[in-house]
Amino acid sequence: MKEIITQTQLFVYETFEELPTDIQNLMNQAVEIRKKAYAPYSKFRVGAALLLDNGKVVLGSNQENAAYPSGLCAERVAIFYAGANYPEAKILKIAISATSDLTSNTTPIPPCGSCRQSIAEYEFKQELPIEMYFMGEMGEIYKSNSLKNLLPFTFDKNFL
Repeated sequence: MKEIITQTQLFVYETFEELPTDIQNLMNQAVEIRKKAYAPYSKFRVGAALLLDNGKVVLGSNQENAAYPSGLCAERVAIFYAGANYPEAKILKIAISATSDLTSNTTPIPPCGSCRQSIAEYEFKQELPIEMYFMGEMGEIYKSNSLKNLLPFTFDKNFL
């Protein structure tokens, strides 16, 4: 038997003000769109802002449905919109902010597994890592230089 060891590298910004100005702007957009999330069931609101290589910023918020599997997370709303409307554009950066209507959250909240797989698909498609920033309602912000830090064993077209 062999052992495989993986390593994850994340960078931690202690405060919002510590972020580069362009990322502060992107994260502010994620926070604002988060407020428009349709989350009547979970009361958990997520906003995502993508920066594309054409300079466009694409926003998404989670959209729930009474038939739970039919809802969609903020990250996938934004990614699929970008893919549909700007199919040749590359996603350079994504900022994600999440919070609950029921409790205060100061812990950075990463994308769920389905969103990680969707982000991985676009990293693979564009052959370029996507810089990711994620936070809770407030507090520390985590940065990952690639989705591969959050999902080291990706499933991609090479397995098909």
